[in-house]
Amino acid sequence: MDTLAVARRHDLTDAQWVALEPLLPVGRGPGRPSAWTKRQLIDGIRWRTRVGAPWRDMPECYGSWAAAYGLFRRWQRDGTWARILTVLQALADASGRVVWDVSVDSTVARAHQHAAGARKRGICRLSRRAGPRSSRPTTRSGDRGAA
Repeated sequence: MDTLAVARRHDLTDAQWVALEPLLPVGRGPGRPSAWTKRQLIDGIRWRTRVGAPWRDMPECYGSWAAAYGLFRRWQRDGTWARILTVLQALADASGRVVWDVSVDSTVARAHQHAAGARKRGICRLSRRAGPRSSRPTTRSGDRGAA
């Protein structure tokens, strides 16, 4: 089992890594081995998503930011993260560590300011000509004498 010399406060513990490691995909096969362990890169990905910093600001103790970003995107595209989440949720649910009750407090649900007082006649109104209002229908100038 790989362990980091100095683990940071929010890094994966050994117990968490034991649960996570079997869910990870197997390496691609022969070739040049990575300079960083998957645990380092995953801790770097977790650091980046927790802090919200740009990838280039990832601390060097987690490996290269480019390697962490490449792993994150590759696993995102092929659905690895979704599979890991599904399995970990199922394990936590089976052991009774997840409560699926949801409570919604509607006192903080507010409508947008434009939602109040909608027009009664619909969205679009016909534009009216400027000038005095009359109850008589308007006619074209050539229609005055015809009845």
